[in-house]
Amino acid sequence: MATELEELIGFLSAPSPPVKKAAVDIVRDLTGSEDGLHSLSNYANTVLPSLSRLLSDDKEVSEPAAEALVNLSQNAGLAAKMVEMGLIKIAMDMLYKLGSSITQLLVMLLVNLTQLDDGISSLLQIGDDKMQGLYVMKLVRSFCRSSETSDDPFDHVGSILVNISKKEEGRKMLLDPKRGLLKQIIRQFDSSSLLRKKGVSGTIRNCCFEAENQLQNLLLISEFIWPALLLPAAGTKIYGEQDTSKMPLELGSALSIDREPVKDPEIRVQALEAIYLIALQEGGRRALWSVNGPRILQVGYEDEEDPKVMEAYEQIGSLLVHGSESEEPSTTTSK
Repeated sequence: MATELEELIGFLSAPSPPVKKAAVDIVRDLTGSEDGLHSLSNYANTVLPSLSRLLSDDKEVSEPAAEALVNLSQNAGLAAKMVEMGLIKIAMDMLYKLGSSITQLLVMLLVNLTQLDDGISSLLQIGDDKMQGLYVMKLVRSFCRSSETSDDPFDHVGSILVNISKKEEGRKMLLDPKRGLLKQIIRQFDSSSLLRKKGVSGTIRNCCFEAENQLQNLLLISEFIWPALLLPAAGTKIYGEQDTSKMPLELGSALSIDREPVKDPEIRVQALEAIYLIALQEGGRRALWSVNGPRILQVGYEDEEDPKVMEAYEQIGSLLVHGSESEEPSTTTSK
């Protein structure tokens, strides 16, 4: 005989809209507790497909269905099942369906699913030569086009970009100069949304792990990448002409006026870690010297009070000191 929970899950496919609505609301509420999540996970093979089918329903049904899937996807085992059943494709199709009313929930679902390697591969469309990268291009375009409203549904795309850039294939896709994705993403660092800023800085940092093989592609967008990395590390001081005259215009002009400091220490650490990864390469160190980067880091360090951030400054300082023992900033020498 069917259990109460099996009957409830069966009602998710009921032809009667009020019955279906009542069932999905109860399931959504169950996913809000550990016990409910555990109970539903025993019926994953039926509850997950049923909920995913409801995503194309009217908002009063699709919204609680999406909320339930977001909650369930926080469990790694259930998230893996969702990826296996093709939920990334379903979510992407729904996200770009005209009149979609659950955009933010679908983006949050993708954030959770891309915490798994298989989820990242699915979003990158690896193995599909014709379509590979299409989903990522769409998400980056939405991320860069969306407005500065406080409840922007695409803000969480920044977290997806951080997730996919943890994987080599994702970093290579974002760094591909023909696609120009990282350049578009970096421009969002000026956003007033902390979630966006963190997404951008985390993505840049992850991409810098490719500096050994892709330094040229990183430096191709130096007019965007250096301000995004050095401004958070520059402290609050207004720089004089003696310093700014040795910087490119986009850096010098920003540092010669009063500006809003980057208060979040996590962003400052990510920026400094990215600079460190670039500076590990001889060409990266030369590029950093060429924009007067070491002076900016020196001033920023004097301003810094957070111990973790200070440690990140010191790591670069040590590298630059040891690097300059064997090379001068104005000359090209081999290691």
